Amino acid sequence: MQERKEIPLGTLQPRTRCLRCGDVLEWSEEHSVLLGCSCCSTADETLEKVARGLASRMKRERSHWADGRVGDIDFTGSTKKRGKFVRVSSNTDPVLIYQMLTEEWGLAPPHLVVALVGGDELAQMKPWLRDTLRKGLVKAAQSTGAWILTNGLRFGITKHLGQAVRDHSLASTSSKVRVVAIGIAPWNMIHNREALLSAKVDEPTAYKPQDLPHGSVYSLDSHHSHFVLVEEDPSRPGATSEMRVKLLKHISLQRTGYGGAGSFEIPVLCLLVHGEPRILQRMHKGIGNSTPWLILAGSGGVADILVTLMNSGCWDADGVRELLLDTFPNAHHSTDISNWVKLIQKVLDHGHLLTVHDPQQESSELDTVILKALVKACKSQSQEAQDFLDELKLAVAWNRVDIAKSDIFNGDVEWKAQDLEEVMMDALINDKPDFVRLFVDNGVNLGEFLTYGRLQELYWSVSEKSLLHNLLLKKYEEKQLLLGAARTPGPPGSHPPDQGKPRFTLFEVAKVLKDFLHDSCKGFYQKIPTEKPAKGRLFHSQKNLAELEECCEHPWRDLFLWAVLQNRQQMANYFWAMVSLVSYFHFLLSVSQRCAVQSITGLDVPGIGKHHSEPSEVG
Repeated sequence: MQERKEIPLGTLQPRTRCLRCGDVLEWSEEHSVLLGCSCCSTADETLEKVARGLASRMKRERSHWADGRVGDIDFTGSTKKRGKFVRVSSNTDPVLIYQMLTEEWGLAPPHLVVALVGGDELAQMKPWLRDTLRKGLVKAAQSTGAWILTNGLRFGITKHLGQAVRDHSLASTSSKVRVVAIGIAPWNMIHNREALLSAKVDEPTAYKPQDLPHGSVYSLDSHHSHFVLVEEDPSRPGATSEMRVKLLKHISLQRTGYGGAGSFEIPVLCLLVHGEPRILQRMHKGIGNSTPWLILAGSGGVADILVTLMNSGCWDADGVRELLLDTFPNAHHSTDISNWVKLIQKVLDHGHLLTVHDPQQESSELDTVILKALVKACKSQSQEAQDFLDELKLAVAWNRVDIAKSDIFNGDVEWKAQDLEEVMMDALINDKPDFVRLFVDNGVNLGEFLTYGRLQELYWSVSEKSLLHNLLLKKYEEKQLLLGAARTPGPPGSHPPDQGKPRFTLFEVAKVLKDFLHDSCKGFYQKIPTEKPAKGRLFHSQKNLAELEECCEHPWRDLFLWAVLQNRQQMANYFWAMVSLVSYFHFLLSVSQRCAVQSITGLDVPGIGKHHSEPSEVG
């Protein structure tokens, strides 16, 4: 039987073709979009077809892989779970591994990556450390959309983390809640790895995890969902650790979104628990990539050595050597100790990337500590507002307005209104009223920020499952029929197939408002262009119409209506309070002006006297 030739990881990516006509879709650099093909009138429809058939196409492509190189694992035993694995060489490009995780296996790009480092020696877990994993790390990963990276093997702290993931999964009432734990392990450390060699693309292999004594091989942990198994070159020991460092660096350069217009570089953080001296080389390389480290005080090993030295503020060679010998009494080789001393000193020279957390003394949630550590690492390198935007976006994504106030808007950084425009849009779209208030308090002038174009974007962001979306869609289809642009009216909730996803304009918004408010909203958005002119398409005449870049005449009112139509009560309450405040300010200004005229001229001005006129309108 002819041996199947293995295909490198990079060839897994399918060619992007239309699934109907087979045309290759070209990328337009000018418009940053995939161009349509011969059977499609829009790029959006083409992309929908590609998405529908992508899974089956990738499945066919995967069939070219050799058996045992990539596949699924059916964990047998008390808890039946399925995991995915890929076996790679130690020099595989981390770009391809990240593509495997996100494109091939369909994991959403994370909002945070926490790499668990150390703890291999912890057979018994202290109660407070177990709680830190279960109530801290796993909970933080679930709430923030994080990935947890470990060695994926059933021993030491990784085994305890797996149990914490299991407990969290059992306690969760939502089927959508899942903690993503990814194991990166040396191939030669896996017990019963021969079972994986029989795995085929469409036939998962059965694997029974076992608790094994401390030794050279361990079972895969069944509570991890994905595994990257590294075949190390015998001449390069420690290549798996190097790959972890490179993968973390690559992930930290990728951007992820969380709804809205904004995106931020994926934050990466290493969590050090205990740790043998061999961890120091990995720490040094990670710090060389500007990766922040969170050190768990009281966990022992290297972690406690670093905490002691950081607290003392002095790390001369003799003191470091003494601590090493006290902590690791069996380490007698002078060359090793000298190297460890130098590595510790180099690590401590980057104190801005090191944060100590003592769960026994501090009550802060771990996600709070992690975000503070990321902000600390950023602050040490810059005081420019632009350099803090990713941390601010992360605070918005996690809805941690308290940290934004205490660590970002604490006076150390000078923020300008234009610096906050993108995060303001994200706070609006993602329904974060506390952040909207914070940004207004720190310089965002809504009268200058809210243009008609931005208001239109806010209506584009409305959830397709909402009542407002259905109402806008109905008005949109009516307009298309009226303009003769639609071929055949579709059923309710659909839109013409050649139009792609509808981009609502303020024309549709005005029509929806009129249905609710009748003549009370007469004239709303009637002089606003429906959209910018597009090449090859006809829209309403732009003559004598305001530009979308113009600022809204009544920004608080417009945002109030936008929030009410989506039933966002907190946001609507804030905007209504501001509408009333602006209206009352205008009333007081009007009264003061009339009083001034009366005092100067001596003439009787209507409205001045015992009964002042109250404001009758808002906006």
